[in-house]
Amino acid sequence: MVRVVTPSVRLLPNAITVLALCAGLSAVQFALTHDYVLAIGAIGVAAVLDSLDGRIARLLDATSKMGAELDSLSDAISFGVAPALVLYIWHTDAQRIGWVTSLVFAVCIVLRLARFNTLLDVEKPPYANEFFVGVPAPAGGLLVLMPVVLSLQYGTGWWSAEPVVWLWTVGIALLLISRIPTLSLKTVKAPAKAAAPLLVGVGLLAAAIIQYPLLALVAALLLYLLHIPYSIRRYRWLANHPEAWGVPLRERRAIRRSTRRLRLRTPKLAGAGRLAVRLPRTGPGHVVRVRTFPPDGEQRNRRRSWRRMGLRQRGDR
Repeated sequence: MVRVVTPSVRLLPNAITVLALCAGLSAVQFALTHDYVLAIGAIGVAAVLDSLDGRIARLLDATSKMGAELDSLSDAISFGVAPALVLYIWHTDAQRIGWVTSLVFAVCIVLRLARFNTLLDVEKPPYANEFFVGVPAPAGGLLVLMPVVLSLQYGTGWWSAEPVVWLWTVGIALLLISRIPTLSLKTVKAPAKAAAPLLVGVGLLAAAIIQYPLLALVAALLLYLLHIPYSIRRYRWLANHPEAWGVPLRERRAIRRSTRRLRLRTPKLAGAGRLAVRLPRTGPGHVVRVRTFPPDGEQRNRRRSWRRMGLRQRGDR
C-alpha cells in the first residue's frame, strides 16, 4: 500500500521546526525582561519540539533536505545563540570574559551541528547509530543554563560566581565538540509489556514538572551527566562484541552474562612458578645442567621447616 502525503501534511515537520526556532528566540526576549524562568522554559519547549519534528517527518515520509538544513539552523539559534545571550544578560555586571565564553559556546554549538551533518553520509557500524558523538545541541543548551536554574531555585551561591559560570560554560562547550559517545533516545524501543509502566512514569514526570519545574530540570540534567560514563562503557563493550550488534536488548544481556561466566581463573599447573635456568656450556661435549628455583614463598617455607627441626638447609648463610 502506497502512502500518499499531501503537501499540507508535508509542511508539518517544518512548521514544528519553525515553532522551535520562535521558542528559542523568545527566550532572549524573556531574558531582556529578566524573566529567566520563562526563558529557561522557552528553551525547554524548543528542545521538546526539536525532538518531535524529525520523528514526525519520518513517520509521514516527509523528510527533505530543506527540512534538515532548517533543523540545523533552528538548533544553532535555539540552543547556541539563545542560551549564550541568556547567560550574558543574567550576569548584568559581566566582564569581557563573560562575552568571550558566550561566544565560545555559540561557536561550539555551530561546529557540533556542522560535524553532525557531515557524519550523516559517513558509513558507521550498526551499534554507532545508538549513540551521539558528543553531547547533542538541545542537552548542551539546557546544561549550560544550570547556574541560572540553581540560582533561581536556591539563590546566589558558589554556582553563581562569575569564574564558576565561565568555567562551566567552557566545559559544556568542550563536551559539545568532544568525541564522547552519549546515548541516543531515537533508537530506544520499549517492549509492549513496559507500555503501562512507562505511561505511569510519564504521568509522574509531568506532575513533577508542573509542581517543581526547576527541581525536575536540575534532576534531569544531573542524571544526563551521570549517564555519560555508562554510555562510554556500553560503547566500548559493543565495539568489542560484534555478535551483539543488531540483536534485541534481552539477547545482549545474555551475551554479557555468558562473557562474564567465561572469564574463569586459569588453573595453576603442578610445578608452576618454578624457574628453570640453563647454565652456559664451558666446552664441547659438556653436559647441560638445569637447576630449578622454587618461588620465594615456597623457599621460605622450606627453610622454616628445616630450622624447626634444628637443622640447617644447605645454601643458608
